[in-house]
Amino acid sequence: MLKKLISLALTGVMLLATAGCSGSKYAQLSKPKKDDPIAIMETSMGTIKIRLFPEYAPKAVENFTTHAQNGYYDGLIFHRVIQDFMIQSGDPNGIGNGGESIWGTPFEDEFAMELHNIRGALSMANSGENTNGSQFFIVQNTGQSSETMQEYRDFADTEVTWFDGSKVFGRDVYPKEFIDAYVKQGGTPWLDYVHTVFGQVYEGMDIVDAIAGAQTDTNNKPAVDITITKITIATY
Repeated sequence: MLKKLISLALTGVMLLATAGCSGSKYAQLSKPKKDDPIAIMETSMGTIKIRLFPEYAPKAVENFTTHAQNGYYDGLIFHRVIQDFMIQSGDPNGIGNGGESIWGTPFEDEFAMELHNIRGALSMANSGENTNGSQFFIVQNTGQSSETMQEYRDFADTEVTWFDGSKVFGRDVYPKEFIDAYVKQGGTPWLDYVHTVFGQVYEGMDIVDAIAGAQTDTNNKPAVDITITKITIATY
């Protein structure tokens, strides 16, 4: 199942070779450093602070930050929240079927081996391959068992054809550090190489948890609207 997922995920998408990028190889697992780009998301339930990764997902970050600076997200609700999964927003229609990118058309996926859907990851929502618009979600899942992650460990010596035709190993696609992070803090590994990760919450996961725990209707929409008041783009 995992091998099939990787085979599908590495076909027809924009994958970035990031070994030459500045900064820590696994910046997502580290605290922000001085001058790192961040987003301060003020919501009706509290503030969530997010580190952004333009070096790995430049279009996703540009799209998100431009929308934020233009006030596109101001007043939008979290239209879909699922406890122990994720919280989703970014749709002006408020029901999950709307929104567009800053370019007016969907943009391509951007996947990097250095970014994964661990707990606290900020990722692009989509309706299929290369269909990114304005919607995003924050991963809230609180745990993956060591047994669940064993198939990812077993995948370590399997060869995968990377975007440029080169061969990489499963251990590159799923580094041990991220497998350990999934076990220790949680996340949604089945969304890796399906949804573009472009940020990581570094403060305010208690707010994310509170939003995820809200009472919802049968469509996973909070019974009482939870809104984004404002998103400020700044540096750490």
